Amino acid sequence: MLSRKNKLVLLKLLSLFSVVRGYNVLMIALAQYLASIYILSPSLPLRQVALDLNLFAIILASTLVIASGYIINNFYDSEKDLINKPRKTMLDRLVSQRFKLTTYFVLNFLAVFAASYVSFKAVLFFSAYIFGIWFYSHKLKKIPFIGNFISSTLAIAPFFAVFVYYKNFEQVIFVHAMFLFLLILAREMIKDLENMKGDLAQSYTTIPVLYGVNMSKTMIAGLILLTLIPSLLLITKFHIGFMNYYFIGCIILFILFLILLSKANSKKHFVWLHNILKLIIIAGVFSILLIDIDLVLNRIL
Repeated sequence: MLSRKNKLVLLKLLSLFSVVRGYNVLMIALAQYLASIYILSPSLPLRQVALDLNLFAIILASTLVIASGYIINNFYDSEKDLINKPRKTMLDRLVSQRFKLTTYFVLNFLAVFAASYVSFKAVLFFSAYIFGIWFYSHKLKKIPFIGNFISSTLAIAPFFAVFVYYKNFEQVIFVHAMFLFLLILAREMIKDLENMKGDLAQSYTTIPVLYGVNMSKTMIAGLILLTLIPSLLLITKFHIGFMNYYFIGCIILFILFLILLSKANSKKHFVWLHNILKLIIIAGVFSILLIDIDLVLNRIL
């Protein structure tokens, strides 16, 4: 049996993991590695990519900055989250605000230090990334649509860092990026519908607050319809192996999403829609393996 002190330490570690969204951070790191292996450098040996210290430093810096970004976002949204996510917020509050801010600065310092292993340009990129996340959390988040747009841009920035590192400018990469960007933007706008109660209480000027639920739903539907374009392009115009089945599945889920969106009128409904988009994004990470199932076996040596 754990002592009371050990239980408290364990709970605080769990709280910190919740604040930094550890599961999201790990998923992004995995996505960066899979994208590097299968999409950005398909001609390089697997071992060379997996053991590339520069790539490891870029992904490490990315994960540290993302984790720190969740902390600063949690710091500014603490009152709003107490209304929208009371259970999670109570867990998050097991760690003091002072400790969160200290961790925030330490993670950012370590991220810049990791980037310095790669190049001075990497240091500049991650320094700008850190500032961008802070400025978004502090100011831009409350601006309708612009806040959603910036949030989605910041979400795909780690992949941009890897993209620049490999200097691969093939069209298929931009189409993949557009699919992911539109999907994340739609997800961000669904979150605004979920969090309307807290946004109203804290005077956040989101699209649902300013223009109403129906306008927000119309804009989300438009984004999902736009996401069909890169999905169809990836299926018909590019060679992506068995990953085309993933995008076919996405199209089916998008149709289901639009039907459910038209009928959604409560937080519970919007949470379900959010989870559908989250499932699509997570499945997309692992479906990268379907681009060439034999690739790993053939590139080990």
